[in-house]
Amino acid sequence: MKTVKLKAENLYKVFGDQPKKALALINQGLDKDQIFAQTGHTLGVNKASFEVYEGEIFVVMGLSGSGKSTLVRLLNRLIEPTAGQIYIDNQEISQMSAKQLRQIRREKISMVFQSFALLPHMSVVDNAAFGLSLDGCDKKMALVKAMQALEQVGLAAYAHSYPAELSGGMQQRVGIARALATGSEIMLMDEAFSALDPLIRTEMQDELVKLQEKNRRTIIFISHDLDEAMRIGDRIAIMEHGNIVQIGTPEEILRNPATEYVESFFKGVSMSEVLSAKHLINKKFFSVPKKDSQGTQTISRLLNESDYDYAYLTNSEKTPIGVVTMESLHNARQSTDRLEDAFLDGVSCIDAETPINDIIGTMAEAPCPLPVVNEHKQMIGIMTRAKLLKALDPN
Repeated sequence: MKTVKLKAENLYKVFGDQPKKALALINQGLDKDQIFAQTGHTLGVNKASFEVYEGEIFVVMGLSGSGKSTLVRLLNRLIEPTAGQIYIDNQEISQMSAKQLRQIRREKISMVFQSFALLPHMSVVDNAAFGLSLDGCDKKMALVKAMQALEQVGLAAYAHSYPAELSGGMQQRVGIARALATGSEIMLMDEAFSALDPLIRTEMQDELVKLQEKNRRTIIFISHDLDEAMRIGDRIAIMEHGNIVQIGTPEEILRNPATEYVESFFKGVSMSEVLSAKHLINKKFFSVPKKDSQGTQTISRLLNESDYDYAYLTNSEKTPIGVVTMESLHNARQSTDRLEDAFLDGVSCIDAETPINDIIGTMAEAPCPLPVVNEHKQMIGIMTRAKLLKALDPN
C-alpha cells in the first residue's frame, strides 16, 4: 500500500488585499478572469486537492500563469495559503507557528529553484553546505554531508572549485546537492532545469531519475515541458487557470485526457514516442530467488502454488537469470533434471528507460512477458505483449 507523504486539501491562493471577497465570488462559480474584473484580485490556486506518495516524482505542469509555481510555494508556505490545509506525514503545516515551520523546513522539505542561486565567493562544497550552515549545523559535519551529496551528483572532484568555473549543468547539480545535503525527505523543484541547454537538461533529467532510484526522496517537480514531465514523472498533475484539471500517470493522461485543454498538450504526440518501458510495466509477477539447493521439483511446487504461468528466477542482486513454466520444468525433469535446462529461450531483459519503439521487435519474438530492469539490473516488473499493443493503439 502506498504511503501518502504530502497532501493538500481545498487549497486556495488569492493575491489582493481582500481575499475573502474573492473567495465568496469563487463559491458563486465565477472564474479567474471574472474575479479579476470585479475585484482586481488574482486567483493563483483554486481549490487544489491532491496527494503525493512517498518516493514518487510528482510533476505539476501547465502553461505560464496556470498557477503551478504558486502551488509549489504554498506547500512549504513560502507563500501563505488563503484557505485550505497542507499535510506532511499527516501533520498539518498550514496553521503552524513560524518556529514550527522552520523545524519542518529543516528536517523534511527543501527547494531547488530555476536559478542556481549559488554564492560566487564560496567554493562548491561550501555552497552545498550552505543550507546546513544556516540551520546551525556543526561546520565539520556540514562539510562531510556536503561532500557526500556532491559525490551523489558526481561533483566531488570539483568540491574546491568556484561556481564561475563550472558549466550551467554542473552549477545546477550543486543546487541539487545543497538540497540533498540537508537530508530532507521532500524536494520541491520549481522549473529546476528550464534554464539549461537541451542536451544538459536531458542529462540532468537522467541524473534526477538515477538519484531517485538510490535515495527514494519524494519529489514535486514543476515544469511546463511535456517531454520532461513524461520522462521523469511517476504521475502528472495538469493545471489551468489555477485549477488542477487532471492527475494521472503519463499513460493514463495520454489515453484519457480529461478536457480539451489537457488534450491540447498531447496533440500529435504518439505513445510510442514519449513512453518508455517503465510506463508500461506490470508490477505483479512471480519471482523466485535461485539457490543452489533448489531444483526443478522445488520450483515446480512453488510455481504450482502460485497463480502465475511464469516464474522469474533472480540472483542475490535481484537480477533476472531465467524464466520457467510448468511445461519447461517438466521437460527438464524428464531429461537432465537441471534447472538451467528449463529456462525459456529468447528471453532478454528490457531496460526501464528503453523507448517503446525500440521494444516492439523484441516483444514480437518473445516467448513470454519480458523482465524489465532498472539501471542496477534489478527486476522491477514485466512487459506483456498485450500492454504494449494497447499502448500502441490510438483508440
